[in-house]
Amino acid sequence: MDRDEELEISTPHTPSGGWGSVSALSAILRREGNAASTALVLRKQNKHDGFMCASCAWAKPQPPHLFEFCENGAKATAWDLTSERLEPRFFGAHTVTELENWSDHALEQAGRLTEPMKWDEASDRYLPVTWQEAFEGIAKELKAMAPDEAVFYASGRACNEASFLWQLLARLYGTNNLPDSSNMCHESTSVGLAQAIGVPVGTVTLEDFEQTDLIMIFGQNTASNSPRMLHQLDEAARRGVPILVINTLRERGMERFTNPQNPAQMLATPSTRIAARYYQPKPGGDLALLVGLCKQMLEWEEEGEIVDGAGLLDRDFISEHTHGFEEFAHAMRAHDWGEIEQRSGLSRADIGEIAGFYRMSRRTLGLYGMGLTQHREGVANVRMLVSLLLLRGNIGRPGAGICPVRGHSNVQGQRAVWITEKPELAPLDEFARLFGFEPPRNKGMDVTEAAEGVISGKVKAVLQLGGNLTRSLPDHGPLVPAWRKLPLTVMVTTKLNRSHLIHGRQAYLLPCLSRIEIDRQTSGPQLVSIEDSTSGIHPSRGLREPASADLLSEPAIIVGIAKALLPPNPLVPWDEWLADYDRIRDSIAAVFPEWYADYNRRVRQEGGFYRGNKAREREWRTETGKANFLPRKGLQADADMPAPEGSFMLVTVRSNDQFNTTVYGFEDRFRGFRGSREIVMMNPLDMDALGLAAGAGVSLATVADDGVRRALSGLRVVPFDLPRGAVAGYYPECNPLLPLWHRAKESHVPAAKAVPVMIRAE
Repeated sequence: MDRDEELEISTPHTPSGGWGSVSALSAILRREGNAASTALVLRKQNKHDGFMCASCAWAKPQPPHLFEFCENGAKATAWDLTSERLEPRFFGAHTVTELENWSDHALEQAGRLTEPMKWDEASDRYLPVTWQEAFEGIAKELKAMAPDEAVFYASGRACNEASFLWQLLARLYGTNNLPDSSNMCHESTSVGLAQAIGVPVGTVTLEDFEQTDLIMIFGQNTASNSPRMLHQLDEAARRGVPILVINTLRERGMERFTNPQNPAQMLATPSTRIAARYYQPKPGGDLALLVGLCKQMLEWEEEGEIVDGAGLLDRDFISEHTHGFEEFAHAMRAHDWGEIEQRSGLSRADIGEIAGFYRMSRRTLGLYGMGLTQHREGVANVRMLVSLLLLRGNIGRPGAGICPVRGHSNVQGQRAVWITEKPELAPLDEFARLFGFEPPRNKGMDVTEAAEGVISGKVKAVLQLGGNLTRSLPDHGPLVPAWRKLPLTVMVTTKLNRSHLIHGRQAYLLPCLSRIEIDRQTSGPQLVSIEDSTSGIHPSRGLREPASADLLSEPAIIVGIAKALLPPNPLVPWDEWLADYDRIRDSIAAVFPEWYADYNRRVRQEGGFYRGNKAREREWRTETGKANFLPRKGLQADADMPAPEGSFMLVTVRSNDQFNTTVYGFEDRFRGFRGSREIVMMNPLDMDALGLAAGAGVSLATVADDGVRRALSGLRVVPFDLPRGAVAGYYPECNPLLPLWHRAKESHVPAAKAVPVMIRAE
């Protein structure tokens, strides 16, 4: 159902934002049957007295804009506020096997779940159960297995309060198997930044955009993935700040922008040029590029280059605040320019031009997305960008810093309330002291390890606090059959998605309130909190009546499972926490007062509060006590899967009509594609070389030496501006081509930005 329509290919001419965004938003509001009511709710989106967007994690300015939402954020809100409902008669009319033939878009568009459900094997349908039956059934299965056989996954949408309870539930049960969305995107950031500067998050705030004189963006398509950030880029560009975009695909949305909240821009003035320069490295070429930039800076310094009467490098900063510079400099000088050009896909002149912009800047922002993190050397990519910034003292200086642009709205906040499989990152001693139990001390499973555990049979249960995990993961060939053999799967969710159809032998759907809905508990309506990409913590209050009277909040569902599963513990006041979420925040503050002291007062103040960042203050909580230059010897970002002759390197991407696995529609407006997601973007010269016309049918097959066949057929090739030898396809449709073992060395993030494939005409 709701499969692709006829593919339409056009050349995009309009900027990001502008009337295109207005038209797209109007269309989805009409489609969801809630145009008038959603329009009223949107006025409160990302506002202090309203709710925080469930889409991206970009920062919330204070004071906010009149309308503090973007096209995709508004789509997410309309999606949650749909008038459609999935009541028992829906499941009575459709078996799970039948629903597997529906598209991802159709499954979610079908509407909101209204009551708890359990899969019935005899009828192959989800049937209603009571909440207590669900909690007791889940607890019975979990009690029958060892704690480390269960995985407690958390989607990055879950609020701080629910996330804190979720990790405590898992640890009281006896496991650190607490993977989350970060394992699939920015875990390379968490590892790389912690090694280099002692914090796992970026150092930038919105004020830095007002003071910077250079912005470099690596591997991040802001217009589709974090559109509200275009406000800061627009303002910087209008001040004359050069914005350098380094991205394999040439994205129209990163070239020009019209602010839909600015009447003058909408009616008269030309759009803002965002990218002053646009550079297109090969897939994985950023590592060699960053090495080349550092090498160029060192060579210029050796030649005696002077900028504003001072040396090119910030020697005082390097001496006082960094460790390992000489070893790093030696390693950079040893690299060969020919190999740097070959590996990066950029000429030495291009690399020199980027370095020239950097040389003239005193306050540089380094922004990046998954174009850096989703490689075998994703951690090294992050560390190299840090090293480039350290050369000129661009960490801990106003208008400067490093800025990972995260995806899910609270993926950073979850980690800060200890959703992590790594015991060294959680305050286990404080948990023991405050809650009267001995937490597990062994390392848990991250996402790809959990998937491997499902395949091997080591994992017996997967509980998901939101998300669409099986659709998000690589290697569907071996993974999906193994997932169906799991004794237990539990999904806390608002809507139906593919992970609910690929389920275990005992499978529960537990429908929860959305962030937009009023959460009433014993003490009255509750607020929750989320943390944005710049460490700002904000309150979120539901405004709309729940989609069903039978829905529970995420904290209520967690408490229900906990009380059925765990023995009573007077130091763990589940009922008190549920009655008043202030008590949850009190407990979070008691665990880690450095970040959360006076949590309840501060989160209610206008604009929320800043959690703090020691690296921003030039306090380095690393093993050396300083910021670390970390030398890089090799230049190949994905050496575990080299591309043989005749193959192409696949990059997975998102459209501007989706958010992660949620597909709002079939129009990728910024790229000029409409009607289908089953496509492969390809350089026109490569298409000519293979004799492929636009719209021709092709199949892709992964090039790997592990004996597993990974292939996708029924795709259509479309021309696009990207380097020769590179192709691009949509996530999650292309996930079956990605091996689980093709992942970042230290972070285990799937290396989805460089998968060698062979292309065959159909």
